[in-house]
Amino acid sequence: MGSARISAAAFATLPGLPAPPRCADFVGSLAALLRDGRTRGRKGRRASRRRAAGAAVVLEIVDSPSAEAWDRFVVTHTHRHLLQTSPWGALKAQFGWSADRVGLSRGGQLIAGAQLLYRSLPAGLGRLAYVAKGPLADWSDRSQLAALLKAMDAAACRRGAIGLTVEPDLADDESHRATLRELGFRPAALNSIQPRRTIVVDISLDEETILAAMKSKTRYNIRLAGRKGVRVREAGEQDLPAFHALTAATSARDRFGVHPPGYYDMAYRLFADRGWARLLLAEVDGAPVAGVMAFAIPPRAWYLYGASGDAHREKMPAYLLQWEAVRWAKSLGCSTYDLWGVPDEDEVTLEAEFTQRRGGLWGVYRFKRGFGGELVRSIGAWDRVYAPMRYRFYSWLVAVRARMLGGQRRD
Repeated sequence: MGSARISAAAFATLPGLPAPPRCADFVGSLAALLRDGRTRGRKGRRASRRRAAGAAVVLEIVDSPSAEAWDRFVVTHTHRHLLQTSPWGALKAQFGWSADRVGLSRGGQLIAGAQLLYRSLPAGLGRLAYVAKGPLADWSDRSQLAALLKAMDAAACRRGAIGLTVEPDLADDESHRATLRELGFRPAALNSIQPRRTIVVDISLDEETILAAMKSKTRYNIRLAGRKGVRVREAGEQDLPAFHALTAATSARDRFGVHPPGYYDMAYRLFADRGWARLLLAEVDGAPVAGVMAFAIPPRAWYLYGASGDAHREKMPAYLLQWEAVRWAKSLGCSTYDLWGVPDEDEVTLEAEFTQRRGGLWGVYRFKRGFGGELVRSIGAWDRVYAPMRYRFYSWLVAVRARMLGGQRRD
């Protein structure tokens, strides 16, 4: 684990807040601050003993912490999220991104950090730095946030990023928006990559209470599936081809964007090996008719991927599948189950229009609303731009592509 120890007071002297830095100036200032310390020979490893006179708190910049150390930090953080784990970075690294991490530690323990994903942009524009559902920090501690952002700026600039986009796992309220503005961010010019609105189900209570909070039709469909001979089982790696066939059927039927088969294979292997994912298949007479890949880092669980075939849909296998996924998450000690993505509309609009609308996430809202839960809206994507001209050109290219794809964006 590479590190550079500097005081919060010394860190505050660096340029770059609240206005986004010019990368060359920022990296030069950071290098000067660290020059008095010891530099280790390995790439990405550095250490400094610089301590500001009279500073009571010393923070340590941790460059590229090991996956093991990083995940120990993530799973215990208040804002722990699946998309900030090292397996998620490893997954995205197989599909057009690269991943790195940066953190702050105190007394040898990570207290804040971010997993940054980088993607090369077309036309030689540079790279985009992106933090999914992060950074992980104490959002009430402005000095900690400022110090972490300086480290993130430096990491992004070293990679040639033209901008930094963050999608924190924060509720959409004015206090959080004000904090991001004070840190030099602005609402992203492009749409959020992750779904901004979702339904989160409270699964902390007993099963009967969870069922009672659902729509009556959903409870009925869960029980109907069992009566009609639908059986749900835990699947393994050997069952991934069956899941691929179901996702292909879903995509063709519902015109829904899906990942390539290798993506689901890699996701399953990376997370299931740690006990953080489960693949469930619903079967009728031994034949797969629907599947779910759910994820859990207690006390939180997420439903990310699901699919169903065209046969036996009248037996409601998807409802029983979700119920079994909830029961699995609950068995691990999870208290929430995130259904991951509904249309970004207020509840009044959703309830008034879901029976007529079918495009995008409208079809899945009809299904997901039945499980009860709270409609939650996150703060969305925020930008910190280092190269304004190139970033504007990139934004224009993305907007053109989105129009050509009918508004779909799948990153």
